[in-house]
Amino acid sequence: MAASTKSRPVLLLGSVPLGSAAEVFEAAGATLGELARRIPDGETGAVRLNWVGCQAQPFRDGVGLEPAATRTVPGVPEFTLYGIKPGNGPEGVKFGPLGYARWAIESYKDFTRLRSAGKIPKETRMQVSMPTPFAVAFSFSAPASFPALWRIYERRMFEEVDEMARAIPHRDLAIQWDIAPDMIEFDTVSERPEAMRKLFAAGATRDEIVAGIARAADSVPADVEMGLHFCYGDPGHKHLVEPKHTGPAVELANRLATMISRPITWVHLPVPRGRVDRDYFAPLGGLKLKPGTELYLGLVHFTDGLDGAKRRIAAASTVVSDFGIATECGMGRRKPETIRDLLRLHREIATL
Repeated sequence: MAASTKSRPVLLLGSVPLGSAAEVFEAAGATLGELARRIPDGETGAVRLNWVGCQAQPFRDGVGLEPAATRTVPGVPEFTLYGIKPGNGPEGVKFGPLGYARWAIESYKDFTRLRSAGKIPKETRMQVSMPTPFAVAFSFSAPASFPALWRIYERRMFEEVDEMARAIPHRDLAIQWDIAPDMIEFDTVSERPEAMRKLFAAGATRDEIVAGIARAADSVPADVEMGLHFCYGDPGHKHLVEPKHTGPAVELANRLATMISRPITWVHLPVPRGRVDRDYFAPLGGLKLKPGTELYLGLVHFTDGLDGAKRRIAAASTVVSDFGIATECGMGRRKPETIRDLLRLHREIATL
């Protein structure tokens, strides 16, 4: 399906609970066509669909690490937190393969096969969606070890980025950084409930969070597309912290736009289902993205469909007119039988 000049572009954020990467590529290609400039491999399989959960094994197998505590996040399985073994020191910590490069390289084989068969538009890129190093290190590090493990894990993840960028032609590749714990940390800590402050206190300042995201962005080769997905979590289709408006995300995007040295291809902001008011979108008037950066608003909600999207688009359009559409978060927690209907809903909304 070719995109008309009036259509809004569609962003698929990452996880899609279908049977395989090939199934995701085919379903998205057939339903969205050129509306989707990039298609993710869906992060299929029980381990990968659980977002950072796929990194439990690398921490469990990490040299110089030992279990130190646990953390419970509402709606997700309990996390084991790891600390640096006494007497070992950060220099003795080593992570093996994380899986991201291997999964991307394997998925690319299906992507090129299906594109050659005409089932994916020829200009479409394969999208690799990954949590930021901060998000993973925060999820699996004991508080005392977090600062050191963040930077050690970060170096290993950047090696995986290098590996996939060597194996996949840059013209075919797009990398998205999923920013969730970092987004929540960046938002106003003092206004969170006490339980949330305890849950998300990671000991990182706002400046350190911004610098960490910028390092991740700049680890991607300049001719590989790179996007930023701002998120407030999605366990049980409910944000861990409900955004009051787009202000914090706009502030973070503006700071990153000045700090990241390479192009930012797209930025995605979530839109809660109930926010059909102009107040939520008003801070977008101060968004200062550089020319060429695409803005996507996560205003697609399966539960209120086309009518709800129309109301959110109308409210957003009073502030900003040039934006694409997406869901708030990946689709991995949805029932597989709803996915094709949800993809069709994207198409209907994009072509309003």
